[in-house]
Amino acid sequence: MGVASSRFFRIIEGLADVEQREGRDYTSFSVRGKGFGYHWPRTKTVGLKQTLSEQIALVSERPEVFEVQFTAGGYGWVVVQLPKIAADELEELVYEAWRLSAPEELVEANPLR
Repeated sequence: MGVASSRFFRIIEGLADVEQREGRDYTSFSVRGKGFGYHWPRTKTVGLKQTLSEQIALVSERPEVFEVQFTAGGYGWVVVQLPKIAADELEELVYEAWRLSAPEELVEANPLR
């Protein structure tokens, strides 16, 4: 169990139209100008956009893996501890974050494999 940052980046590379920006302490990810994720290498965490109900469910079920990052625009962002999550679950959460930001036609053309 546990995901290396390199695996997270491979998941991101499998998504369509992802834009990546390097900040001083983190990398941000967006699709067609709408943000859906962040990666902080120093803390081995990622931040992902989720629905508010999913944010609450994830944090309440497994607080050792997930924590509330912030809420904005009707979405709840979660911080994910990479060493404490399985790769398949991370892949689903990353895809969901991307899907929440991508235009409908892009999502339809790129279903989760």
